[in-house]
Amino acid sequence: MSVPPLQNKPCGGRYSDVVAAIGNTPLIELKRLSPKPGVRIWAKMESFNPTGSIKDRVARALIEDAEEKGAIRPGVTILEPTSGNTGIALAMIAKRKGYKLKVVMPDNVTQERTQLLKMYGAEIVYSPGNLGSNGAVAMAEEMAAGDDSYYMPYQYGNPANPNAHYNGTALEILDELDGQVDAFVAGLGTGGTLMGHARRFKEELGDRVTIVAAEPMQGEPVQGLRSLDDGYIPPIIDLSLLDRKIFVTNRDAVVWTRKLLDEESIFAGVSSGAIARIAVRIASEMDEGNVVFIVCDDGWKYLSSGVYTLPVDEVANLDSTVWW
Repeated sequence: MSVPPLQNKPCGGRYSDVVAAIGNTPLIELKRLSPKPGVRIWAKMESFNPTGSIKDRVARALIEDAEEKGAIRPGVTILEPTSGNTGIALAMIAKRKGYKLKVVMPDNVTQERTQLLKMYGAEIVYSPGNLGSNGAVAMAEEMAAGDDSYYMPYQYGNPANPNAHYNGTALEILDELDGQVDAFVAGLGTGGTLMGHARRFKEELGDRVTIVAAEPMQGEPVQGLRSLDDGYIPPIIDLSLLDRKIFVTNRDAVVWTRKLLDEESIFAGVSSGAIARIAVRIASEMDEGNVVFIVCDDGWKYLSSGVYTLPVDEVANLDSTVWW
């Protein structure tokens, strides 16, 4: 009796510590969301990282880059603006390595994020919530200016951010799909995820792959994403690497976060719902091929928002700055 070859690759492995276990996340096919038989939609489950988000990869790359440069010395505190995930990931790694960390974060984020940061020993400085992540960036830059006791990795402008995906996540996806990637969808946030994947996929696949950004409509913030029309374009973003930018509303993000949960049992953060919405739209325009999108984080950090339990319209009509 012949044994059919395994389609699943071994999960897990042996690692020296929790930091080394970052990456090698599952790629899961979402058959119920595919609009056509010949089109396969795949979710790269970055929620499986140690702190539950894709930012574990970025935080590790930022800290390793700082170590190589000799930027983290005795008496130096790592300082970083964040709306949650990057700060939590940095806090976990800093605690493991014995570094001091201070984060600047909007004062209206969900309580889960504050609790996680404190759990990992980070010091929190709050910026005005109505200014969002841009306000956190401005405050952190002001704090770091002329103060040698701070080192700011600055995920928005540090090439280590996209390189974490160029040298990691993108290679995993190419391996998992044997190079058969026809469309890739990610959210427009710091730009690291999009830029790192876009460079690698374009080098390997050329114009055969379409790189798509899910961008929130101006004035309608979606948790974890940013509109370029808000006036701040992160330095690491190269718009020429994108084939398409498609707008997504806050209501779309909420509806599709619930769809991921209800139809595929994927418990994801709200930005992943926005990205899934665009991935399904791209899939509907294709006759065959593989569409890959990023599940940026899990939903545990957003439970207090009510997004998973309240009626969709009630959540979608909230001012999202009170819970992202």
